[in-house]
Amino acid sequence: MAQDTSISGNRGERILAYMVAAAVGLSIIAFLSIIIGTAAGVRNFGEGIWPVAFVLPLIGLPIGLILMIVLIVTSGLRRGREARNAGN
Repeated sequence: MAQDTSISGNRGERILAYMVAAAVGLSIIAFLSIIIGTAAGVRNFGEGIWPVAFVLPLIGLPIGLILMIVLIVTSGLRRGREARNAGN
């Protein structure tokens, strides 16, 4: 029977992963809303929620990319520490 090994979950990495998913997810939803709004015939994007829908992908996607890089670096550092400690 295989041993049941638990994956050591890091709270900070989980939080970063959720932040990446939220930033990128909201940006994609805003982008799709612009596409759907244009297809539906909306021509005045200067009022209502539309200015936010236009700016959100411009801010959310770069933030999501930066957070993803931070997540990859922190995960790599943690795995390196774990590998170093396992070798001792």
